[in-house]
Amino acid sequence: MHEWMGDNGNTPHIVVDASAEGVVVPQEHVKDGKIILNISNSAAHNLNMTNEAVSFRARFSGVAFDVWVPVVSVLGIYAKETGQGMIFSQGANQPEPPDPEIKDVPRAGRSHLKVVK
Repeated sequence: MHEWMGDNGNTPHIVVDASAEGVVVPQEHVKDGKIILNISNSAAHNLNMTNEAVSFRARFSGVAFDVWVPVVSVLGIYAKETGQGMIFSQGANQPEPPDPEIKDVPRAGRSHLKVVK
């Protein structure tokens, strides 16, 4: 989606839950526990997006900062110019919890149903 936005002349931004574990962002730019990051090629230097995290170096108020955002903390991505994009439900990027342990359920006696021919 990032590449598609750039190819179409749009500026990709991500919305991040800045309070999530492992997020490294400049805290002075966090509002209401969230931060919006411009991840265009011109703003996010050395941009690296993997299944685990988004990382890059950017300038915030003129100061260089290394950003690290675990994928599970990304709440959405959108184009600044149009506002169109995708918002992820909280927890959508979380791994599936393991299935609860299935215990043997004692079987009841004979069924009360009969075969009708």
